[in-house]
Amino acid sequence: MDAETKQLLMESIELAKQNNEMLNKLVRAQKMAMVYRFVYWGIIILSTFGALYFIKPFISNIFNVYTGGLSGTPKVNDVINNLSNRQQMQDFFDSLK
Repeated sequence: MDAETKQLLMESIELAKQNNEMLNKLVRAQKMAMVYRFVYWGIIILSTFGALYFIKPFISNIFNVYTGGLSGTPKVNDVINNLSNRQQMQDFFDSLK
């Protein structure tokens, strides 16, 4: 093997080592990006469920008021139908005070 061929072979081996290092870094970075993306979406999904857990009582109260599920609370549609003129509306709002 002559000196020029040996030099080219050594350069080729050195480039292969550098490429291997860069590819390993890329794979590591890709794995970390995947972990961060998983954590990111996990936080978003868990916060959504947490927010729904804390908001659920308010939503159920509003739903019950609208459907008349609470005892002694008139349905919204019944109130609107019963308030046919201005005097009835005024009496209704006065009774809420």
